Amino acid sequence: MAVSVDYVAKETATNLWRNRMMALAAILTVAVSLSLVGTALLLRQAVNRQISAWGHNVNVQIFMNANATNSQVANVRSMIKQTPQITAFTYLGHQASYAQAKKILAGDPAAIGVLTAQTTPTVFRVQLKDPAGAATVVSTFNSGLPGVYQATSPSQSIHVMQEVTNVLQIILLVIAIVLLVSSLVLILNAIRMAIFARRREVGVMKLVGATNWFIRVPFMLEGLVQGLLGAIVAVVIVLLSNIGVNYLINHYHVSLLGSTVLPTHDLLMTELLVVAVGVVVGVAGSSVAVRRFLDV
Repeated sequence: MAVSVDYVAKETATNLWRNRMMALAAILTVAVSLSLVGTALLLRQAVNRQISAWGHNVNVQIFMNANATNSQVANVRSMIKQTPQITAFTYLGHQASYAQAKKILAGDPAAIGVLTAQTTPTVFRVQLKDPAGAATVVSTFNSGLPGVYQATSPSQSIHVMQEVTNVLQIILLVIAIVLLVSSLVLILNAIRMAIFARRREVGVMKLVGATNWFIRVPFMLEGLVQGLLGAIVAVVIVLLSNIGVNYLINHYHVSLLGSTVLPTHDLLMTELLVVAVGVVVGVAGSSVAVRRFLDV
């Protein structure tokens, strides 16, 4: 007995309507779980892009002691010029460093009050050929050179940000996996109820010679539709979330996070992955239900 497209569509719609509450629960659970999956993937991509952008702009700052002598400053300047990882540098004297400190500490008048131009350390800001060389340069100038207070780079902050993002991503994915399993079980139960409700019809179809696939396909398609609808809802949620984040970044001119805005290609690939996972969950749930509960 051939499987008619019209028959399959009609039977699938009938099954979905009969078990609409269970189907709705399965669709919403799939949507929530896949929204978390999509969010975790977008978060990972955005952070990787931002870290990459920051990484290519990693500079080292070498703070001198406030009372460093001219000869000590000249010695550090000479070492900077001889360091192969450094391509360029600028030097902020007491006045320039003091002006910069006042900008940074603008919200803390008490801190500004204890500073003067002479007590503010001078600073060498050096640019690197390769961000990977930051640790070597910092180590070199933190080796006890006379007049040097401390050499720093934002590499550690970037590393911390990456670690925090990794933990957050793992948490989101774990929650998403639990919800995906719940979705699969809900879809399985929905198909099981549909099979139970139509057990007499299934028996009649077997008696008149209906093939196993003729009986199975509508039930399997029902699970696929549930997974697909949940994935579509998740795609809309993830897309709106991405648009909202981009709007906030552009509206408030947060240029520091400009690299977190994902290109259309990356967003599209993530959304397609979300849809694919939803379809797989729907088909898997319905396939298990058909094999376990449909005696054909």
